[in-house]
Amino acid sequence: MLIPARLASSRLPEKPLADIAGLPMVVRVARRAAQSAASRVVVAADDMRIVETCVRHGVAAILTRTDHASGSDRLAEACVQLGLDGDDTVVNVQGDEPLIDPDLINAVGELLMASADASMGTAAHAIESLSDYLNPNVVKVVLDAHGFAHYFSRAPIPWCRDQPDAAWWQSGNPAVPGGFAPLRHVGIYSYRARFLRSFPGLAPAPTEAVEALEQLRALWHGHRIAVHLADTAPGPGVDTPDDLARIRALLAAT
Repeated sequence: MLIPARLASSRLPEKPLADIAGLPMVVRVARRAAQSAASRVVVAADDMRIVETCVRHGVAAILTRTDHASGSDRLAEACVQLGLDGDDTVVNVQGDEPLIDPDLINAVGELLMASADASMGTAAHAIESLSDYLNPNVVKVVLDAHGFAHYFSRAPIPWCRDQPDAAWWQSGNPAVPGGFAPLRHVGIYSYRARFLRSFPGLAPAPTEAVEALEQLRALWHGHRIAVHLADTAPGPGVDTPDDLARIRALLAAT
């Protein structure tokens, strides 16, 4: 398992090193991830301060370049450094998810064992509120009949033509299949190492540039992404100072 960690953050400077209940956030994420079935957990950092912090707390870490455009690009370099290739499964856990569920990590990692023609795996869960459905910061995914990602978007998809701006999946509309609901994408990925190493060489997709979603590059080039449907939403991540305060309060109370 690889955890990308970048020191700079526009909304929360030096986020990986932020203290959460006595531990730097990236260390807390790594220790949580180590509770999964992963054979090893390695932080791929862009700054020696992160590497040194991880090593001091007994977490494996490597230094990667500072100019990577995305987390996937950073992990591709990490694969080369670590000698990962072929059908080795690499799970990407974001470095700002201190409450990540180890069972979710396992489920996303196992997707590639069950889906021989998938290059990537990820997760999603049913959206409940109209506000989340309409929120562009909540990424949505539509699946095909076999559980592979059809498309990811910040827009509210699928869009119900006859019930615009409504929670159409909760309306009892007989035209909506039972149990069908829009899905929120969860930002955890698994990759075949062979594909991950090749990812930086793929031309960026127009859809990726418009939506600012790097996984669209894989779909654009014909790669399949298997999706695990989780029963519930994962624990909250940390993007802003307010998020950090909430996580600190939550963990202080446990």
